[in-house]
Amino acid sequence: MFVVRIFDLHVVTRSEATIFIPDIHLKYIMIKRSIPLLLLAGMVVFLTACPGLEQVVSTTDGVLDGIGTEENKLTNDEVVKGLKEALAIGSQNAANLASVAGGFQNNSRIKIPFPADAENVKQQALDLGLNAQVEKFEQTMNRAAEEAAKASFPIFKEAILGMSVSDGFKILNGADDAATTYLKDNTKAALTAEFKPKVKAAIEKVKLTSYWNPIMHKYNAVMALTGGQKISPDLEVYITERAIAGLFILMKAEEKKIRDDPAARISDLLKKVFGSVTGG
Repeated sequence: MFVVRIFDLHVVTRSEATIFIPDIHLKYIMIKRSIPLLLLAGMVVFLTACPGLEQVVSTTDGVLDGIGTEENKLTNDEVVKGLKEALAIGSQNAANLASVAGGFQNNSRIKIPFPADAENVKQQALDLGLNAQVEKFEQTMNRAAEEAAKASFPIFKEAILGMSVSDGFKILNGADDAATTYLKDNTKAALTAEFKPKVKAAIEKVKLTSYWNPIMHKYNAVMALTGGQKISPDLEVYITERAIAGLFILMKAEEKKIRDDPAARISDLLKKVFGSVTGG
């Protein structure tokens, strides 16, 4: 709060007043008749008497231009570069983890199960002694997701390069999964378009239908005899959706690691950027 003290107001004549302010550079201000002029003079006195105001404005500009102390100030450019680096590391790690052999199959967090709307098919197949076929089907379904995951990083990279300053600050000061949410919002459509044909090719490569078709044929044959409903789930859609969901589960874990663990911030820039909000 700024306070201007005005001393010794002497009315000289009916039409003229003198304000004497001894503590500042203005020796006096002559104001004739008009009250608005008195207000204007007050503004001049206020600005003249408060040399720190310019510094406040400058400091405000600095806050808008970055965060951190004056000695260790974080600029917009550093924030964006740091967040891009974190996203690149996290998404590359997620893609690598998902695309290796067993990346989905051996990870309980992202393993793709038998389609939920085909659980009856699975149980019927097991009842018919098709245990080996069911197990092989689940393995090859996850292998298809692993194949598709290899195409994810270039799509993530494009979204990362398009990050704005506003995006960067929202991510930095957001929830633990803010970066993951940013990627999901900006890549899900592209990932779906890219993954679906790759899943289709992967299904053919791992001969998934050779395990799926006998199971479905047996199930639908039983349904025809019992009057039950035949089904035919779209494996391409199912695997594509589950593969993308699995990637973001891994990405979220990578993001949290960088936010929470200083040891995971492998560059000086990451340490500076995330240290500015965690204090570590």
